[in-house]
Amino acid sequence: MALNFVLDPPVGPALRDGVLSLWTDVSNAGGAVGFVPPVTAEEIRPEWVRLLAAMAEGRTRLLAGFDEDGTVAATAFLTYNTHRLMRHWVWLYTVMVHPREQGKGYGRELLAAAAEAARGLDGIEAIRLTCRGGTGADRFYAACGYKEVGRVPDAIRVAEGDDRDDVIMLLPLGV
Repeated sequence: MALNFVLDPPVGPALRDGVLSLWTDVSNAGGAVGFVPPVTAEEIRPEWVRLLAAMAEGRTRLLAGFDEDGTVAATAFLTYNTHRLMRHWVWLYTVMVHPREQGKGYGRELLAAAAEAARGLDGIEAIRLTCRGGTGADRFYAACGYKEVGRVPDAIRVAEGDDRDDVIMLLPLGV
């Protein structure tokens, strides 16, 4: 069964708990979403609060994918670029699909829904994202139409002696 993707779902305890649970599970399964395992929901909560503030200010939009039970199973955050010369593209952050749902095509569906949502935003012509090298995420994004446009060697320190490239990717929306 496909996920139901909603742009700007109502914010409340169920969404908060769902996103925190998803983010914790993805991180602890080795997902490259800003944390290194082991991590708890309480450690992730400050980042959620930061994103909530950005959402309330209209700087960030949440795209959430819900399973048939209404559980948050996937997310992506679209963030407007505030630089006056770069307002024609958005950042895509914290792209996650729950580990139990991986391998079902939901990641591709999430990226397609994010592109569709971005096309609906005034003046947006492209999506830009970064991903952690050495995870295979860059190959996945490339398979979904993103092009690598830059790479910063050893920019992400996962652990002492384990530095990864920060891979910059772009998806022109063809608007």
